[in-house]
Amino acid sequence: MGKNKFHDGPGPSQRQLRVGELIRRSLSEVLARGDIHDPELNRLSITVGEVSTSPDLKIATAYVLPLGGTGKEDVVQLLARNKGELRRIIGKKLSLKFAPDLRFRIDETFDQLDETRRLFAQDEVRRDVES
Repeated sequence: MGKNKFHDGPGPSQRQLRVGELIRRSLSEVLARGDIHDPELNRLSITVGEVSTSPDLKIATAYVLPLGGTGKEDVVQLLARNKGELRRIIGKKLSLKFAPDLRFRIDETFDQLDETRRLFAQDEVRRDVES
């Protein structure tokens, strides 16, 4: 996948993965329930595909995608505009000593899956794979 750009080693630690998943679940819940005081953000359905954290857990990058995939840049801007409130809510929900600084990126995984499906559907590729 190669999404996590915070490390040079073999991969994120178990602690990073665990905290990232906790943040992902909490963020998904907060966005689904519309707990933010921003009507523009609350009217959107946003999928949080993954959250990666820096080794010191001070930065959490959430990979998000709006339902239907339209308005991607708007979603990132709206989330960034509300990151202080989101950070407070998540810090409180998870009882973290220090709530991480939240960053938002578009989750490109779905585009990559579509491209992979398209490639495998090509006759030349199918012939190579099947032989």
